[in-house]
Amino acid sequence: MLKLVKNATSNPDNQAIISDNHSYTYKDLLDSSHQFASLLLQNTSDLNETRVAFMVSPGFDYVSIQRGIWRAGGIAVPLCISYPLPSLQYVIEDTGAEIVIAGAEYAEILRPLAAEKGFRFIILPEVDKATIELKKLPNLQSSRKAMILYTSGTTNLPKGVVTTHANIEAQVSTLVKSWQWSAKDHILCVLPLHHVHGIINVISCALWSGATVEFLPSFSAEGVFGAFQKGKINVFMAVPTIYFKLISHWESLSADQQTQITDTLAKFRLMVSGSAALPVSVMEKWKTISTHTLLERYGMTEIGMGISNPYDAERKAGYIGKPLAGVKARLVDENNVVVKRGQAGEIQIKGKNVFLEYWNKPEATQKAFTEDGWFKTGDVAVVEKGYYRILGRDSIDIIKSGGYKISALEIEEILRTHPAIEDCSVVGVPNEEWGELVAAAIIVNDTNLDLKALNTWMREKMPAYKTPRQYKIVEELPRNAMGKVTKNDLKKLFN
Repeated sequence: MLKLVKNATSNPDNQAIISDNHSYTYKDLLDSSHQFASLLLQNTSDLNETRVAFMVSPGFDYVSIQRGIWRAGGIAVPLCISYPLPSLQYVIEDTGAEIVIAGAEYAEILRPLAAEKGFRFIILPEVDKATIELKKLPNLQSSRKAMILYTSGTTNLPKGVVTTHANIEAQVSTLVKSWQWSAKDHILCVLPLHHVHGIINVISCALWSGATVEFLPSFSAEGVFGAFQKGKINVFMAVPTIYFKLISHWESLSADQQTQITDTLAKFRLMVSGSAALPVSVMEKWKTISTHTLLERYGMTEIGMGISNPYDAERKAGYIGKPLAGVKARLVDENNVVVKRGQAGEIQIKGKNVFLEYWNKPEATQKAFTEDGWFKTGDVAVVEKGYYRILGRDSIDIIKSGGYKISALEIEEILRTHPAIEDCSVVGVPNEEWGELVAAAIIVNDTNLDLKALNTWMREKMPAYKTPRQYKIVEELPRNAMGKVTKNDLKKLFN
């Protein structure tokens, strides 16, 4: 029996999920996932790693369907509910999904594709659970493939990242121990569920521990604070853009309302930020509001979480922390040689948490690993006093200009401290003379900002070779579903 299922049987009467104004126990989740597993199996005894794609809103049905796929022996392929049809079609075709499940609100989006491709199409409102004959479920080994999640595809077509049940169990159990999860915890989920942040860090860690996951029907800063003020939630995880929105809403409230929220947040056990670099300015503002120093960590679709600031020791602003228990990490240079202490290098990861393969892409899989089995993340970092500090992604955030390697993230941090700048993103744009020029897109709160004066100000803060040569004022930055700025889209603004 899978450990995620076994743990649920240990807490049958605990509250597992709150969604759509309903409360569900672990027994409800076990029963519902058994029903879905039986529905999927039909006349077979084991799906034998059949890919099952599902487009379902966050909530009880999402969780029970995902677990139903696993319990039937299938590979779960979550579809992003905000993606257009071509992106959904790419995932369905790339995985060769033979079964697709849709919530009522997504049925019409996928129906034409179902007619064209001929896959088995299950629409949730049409499922009568009462008529489903419960089947004996297969006994699964943890080495089985469990899930395919797709990379963001910022540099090329998204790749399907295959994780086994053993990978997932390693990712979850490590976080449960490191972040001290317990059955007393209650977390609010506001994250998309086609990504490890929501699936692993929030839902799986909570349900592994016998805790409660609460879902909001839709995101709003007001709704999040309203859920917090009920007094039951004590754990929260989000991306930096969500914290930015919560800060903006808090600042619009009266002094009494602000005090009430701060008093509520101060009682939380843990608050985490991830999926994108956390600006120090956001971290500091949130600490003022909540009294909490956000725990920043580092992860990827391919590894789950690999590095984290500590739960019960110093959390350093601007740093992602230290390798988690059971995870090995090292920094190497361009020749794959481990760098000397204090020097920058690419992060490489090894451990049971690391994914199995890219789906149907053996060459890409081979290129992603060293000969001795280290996964090459492509992220560049430096270790300072034992803590890893991200400098950026080698292909996106490391700008190679005039013989220098420049961290875009470092420049962004400085820009955000300017009183007229709300947010920004820095990229390298091709240049014949310099290789790349540093260019900054900025969102301002003062339309009279003098860009020449800004550049002078920047040169007082950092070496001239690091300062942007081009500035462009924009109303918003292009972002993907997880809130990461899509820098390849941003570069087009400077062409």
